Amino acid sequence: MTVSVARRSAFEILRRVETESAFASVLLAMLDPNMRADDRALCHELVLGVLRRRLWLDRIIEHFADRSFGKLDLSVRLALELGLYQLRFLTRIPAPAAVNESVDLVRSSREKSAAGFVNAVLRGATREPDYDPTSGVNDQVQKLSIETSHPAWLVRRWINTFGFDEATEFCRANNHTPSTAFRLTARANREEVIDELKSAGAELITSRISPDAWRVHGATAIVRALVDRGLIYMQDEASQLLAHALDAQPGDRVLDVTAAPGSKASHIAALTPQANVIAGDIHLHRAKTMRQLAAKQEAPIQVILHDATEALPFPTNTFDRVLLDAPCSGTGTLRRNPEIRYRLKSDDIAVLSRQQRAMLSNSADVLRPSGRLIYSTCSVERDENEQVLTSFLAENPRFVRIAPPAPEKLLTGEGYVRTWPHHNGCDGFFIACLHTRG
Repeated sequence: MTVSVARRSAFEILRRVETESAFASVLLAMLDPNMRADDRALCHELVLGVLRRRLWLDRIIEHFADRSFGKLDLSVRLALELGLYQLRFLTRIPAPAAVNESVDLVRSSREKSAAGFVNAVLRGATREPDYDPTSGVNDQVQKLSIETSHPAWLVRRWINTFGFDEATEFCRANNHTPSTAFRLTARANREEVIDELKSAGAELITSRISPDAWRVHGATAIVRALVDRGLIYMQDEASQLLAHALDAQPGDRVLDVTAAPGSKASHIAALTPQANVIAGDIHLHRAKTMRQLAAKQEAPIQVILHDATEALPFPTNTFDRVLLDAPCSGTGTLRRNPEIRYRLKSDDIAVLSRQQRAMLSNSADVLRPSGRLIYSTCSVERDENEQVLTSFLAENPRFVRIAPPAPEKLLTGEGYVRTWPHHNGCDGFFIACLHTRG
């Protein structure tokens, strides 16, 4: 009984995502560095593919198992999802290999009695490769929910907010693999890094979203080595926009309110090393991560602990620039973090919106006259974005909204920036740029 290291690793990661509420992206980053490149790639494909297609896969499993998916033991469910994903989406993997290794996964996880059941379900699926779990579903919300593996309440919410066509495109885009984007760090020499990547055969595409950002394809080993050396940092193009929108100047005092893991603060420091950048977070272990990242990139930032839902530990009028990239639902990052869609509840968005309003108010209190405040989220929900700003501006007349320095195609009619995976090929981000009257 032999199970490949890729499938065994994928099975274990999916189990931890389910039982520990872990994030797949974090666990995938912790894979054995000695794992072969092809095994690593397959593990990534299996984990993220299953999570992106879970509801669709589960409906097929219920059909061939002739029982409710919820009644199956976890190890059986995961083995079936892994096997079925390979049968439906990975055409280079022979069907017998997909079936047999799923059976062996069940046997090795102390569910030997279920091996025959898993074998029967998957072999049934191989005999009907064109079975469509949405056939016979007439309700458009339910149909799109199953087709794209998004909970029905989220699909309904997006249809009501953005319209059916836009919601459909968004849902479908969430199941595509995102591009790999990076920026240079403070310690990098641009010409040397770009030459090294091109010499290794990497395909580089200049970003149309954010200045000095690139998309990279290929040369995975060199890319990983440059990351390890602290010369490049993997960061979505939309996320990179924030440091540019903040536009810190030499000598400015800058506060990144909720900074962990340090992506934006280190970017600000790289763009304007003469600025005094302070990065805050509520958790000690996340603050430690920020310090390590800053040291690796040679980014001059100061890390502090504070709770942004309470008054910040600074006098009023302390900072020239303030960035609040607020904790949010993360619905703009579902390509990278597909498990979020299953964990999120409708009540969570209202709770987050109230928290974001408190954080924005506290952030505004420490900004000097004629200062700039950037409010952003990686959520597509209006409750966490436009509605937060409408409330804030009504209560704070000393603030005015200005257009962020960003490509015109990203600007909304209300003067904010929105990015979308299906329109811009990057994460779904919201950015508001506010200025205090002098």
